[in-house]
Amino acid sequence: MPAALTRPRRFLPNGLLDALLQLLVVVVAYKLYQSTRGAINDQLGASKAFENADWIVATERTLHLNMEGGLQSFAMGVPGLMDAASLMYVNAQFSVTFGAMIYIYIRHNHAFGFVRNMFIGAWVLALVGYLALPTAPPRLVPGLGIHDAVAEMTGVDPADQTSKVNALYNPYAAVPSMHVGFALMIGIPLARLSKHRITRVFWAIYPLLVLFVVMATGNHFFLDGVFGATAVGISALVARRLGMLRPNAWQFGRRQAAEGAAS
Repeated sequence: MPAALTRPRRFLPNGLLDALLQLLVVVVAYKLYQSTRGAINDQLGASKAFENADWIVATERTLHLNMEGGLQSFAMGVPGLMDAASLMYVNAQFSVTFGAMIYIYIRHNHAFGFVRNMFIGAWVLALVGYLALPTAPPRLVPGLGIHDAVAEMTGVDPADQTSKVNALYNPYAAVPSMHVGFALMIGIPLARLSKHRITRVFWAIYPLLVLFVVMATGNHFFLDGVFGATAVGISALVARRLGMLRPNAWQFGRRQAAEGAAS
């Protein structure tokens, strides 16, 4: 193996080869997740999706958790807030998430394996949820009075299958909410890894901000976010178990991190 491919560099803690390998793993896993999510869009199962949404509405009302309409009304009443929420909904899941993963790989490489495995596990669980529990989002449920804020801001109709933007779109992939899941999987690690109070606080509240965004824009119920958090919790346990199967690799990562901090 050429030394140039494995030699640590400033932005490549484990060398170029490892960086390319990790990039390949994450990109392939995400593309498989995205493609499969779109492929399981079964229009014939639409009635089931609305039945599941009705069950969520009824459950939230029983538990006094039906806050989606109120949050949307609040966001619409604050100038610029709804547009900001819609913009964040469109961009945060990809740009913030994968930007954070790159940062963790470069600056906190010892934690990257856990975060990567957690993401892959959550994607698998999410696909199971989309297949077993297709659910319509609040903006599609009649009678709730909730608008599609993202479509109103962007001018893109999610139901228009001729649009390239909607090529992998599944209107009934609301459970679990992976917007919330992604936010938790980068928010919690970064809050724990951050050395400064401001960044720790920001990343700690980031999942709550995303939860507000997905509800205010009409894309998820509160319970969708709860299911997303549950998927993350399960995948975190699996990722931790996988880490325990390779103690030498994890010890190496911790040792490298300690040496970097000491220098």
